[in-house]
Amino acid sequence: MGAQMRVYRQRVKSVQATKKITRAMELIAASRVVKARQRVEEATPYAAALTRALSALATYSNEEHLLTTERDEVRRAAVVIIAGDRGLSGAYNSSVLKESEQLVRRLTEEGKEVVAYLVGRRAIAFYKFRRREYAAEWSGFSDKPTYDAAKEIGGRIVDDFVKDYEEGGHDEVHVVYTRFKNMVTQEPRVLRLVPLEIVDDEEAPAPDDVLPLYEFEPSAGQVLDALLPKYVISRIWTCLLSASASQMAAQQRAMKSATDNADALIKTYTRLANQARQAEITQEISEIVGGTDALASAK
Repeated sequence: MGAQMRVYRQRVKSVQATKKITRAMELIAASRVVKARQRVEEATPYAAALTRALSALATYSNEEHLLTTERDEVRRAAVVIIAGDRGLSGAYNSSVLKESEQLVRRLTEEGKEVVAYLVGRRAIAFYKFRRREYAAEWSGFSDKPTYDAAKEIGGRIVDDFVKDYEEGGHDEVHVVYTRFKNMVTQEPRVLRLVPLEIVDDEEAPAPDDVLPLYEFEPSAGQVLDALLPKYVISRIWTCLLSASASQMAAQQRAMKSATDNADALIKTYTRLANQARQAEITQEISEIVGGTDALASAK
């Protein structure tokens, strides 16, 4: 009984130490998610204004441009997968990777060659473990994305997209990321980046919204050449920020759940230790009473 009680007490101490870690990580994630939400809110107006300008350009101009015109035959598709650098975030990484697998399967069934671009160590590890090929990787900034990283990713995407098919170019580009809606809801989402597809609920103009009329100088084509790469980088930037906020929110919930589970385990092991102690005391009393009866009988 004494050995069993010691085991329970050791387990209580171990769980208490784990609880301190999960509680600290929960508080850190709670602090970071506030900043991450602010960054998403700060980046949204620029993306919305850029989307509005491109919507007007696509509506009032007959200009055909590489980044806005559908290809007659789509033979190769690029998929940018945005995951986290670390775990301990509940189903955050597994959900976005599952969504990417469904997209890759669908594109493959349509007869398209899929080329992956990976963002985050979890996505990289996922592909390396399965010995799959990919075109490029970026990592180390999932907690706090930088605009330079978005610019590098967006620049690489545009450069590869404008190449000819024979040189390794793509016919379309998709992004798989986790969209931050609120502290409770974050959902994996697929966005077709190029050719341009303006379908975002938050950034797209309202159906009854009157788009402004623009005059393009020197020409609509040159404006598109300058504006659309900026749009691609802007969308990558907002996707990175949304994914970061989603990761922090998922981590906060996961660590809170772990802390709650630790509390429940501590209560359980404490109760078992008390029961073991009570059983030990009962046994000792029984032995004393038994010894006393034996002595009395001997007399």
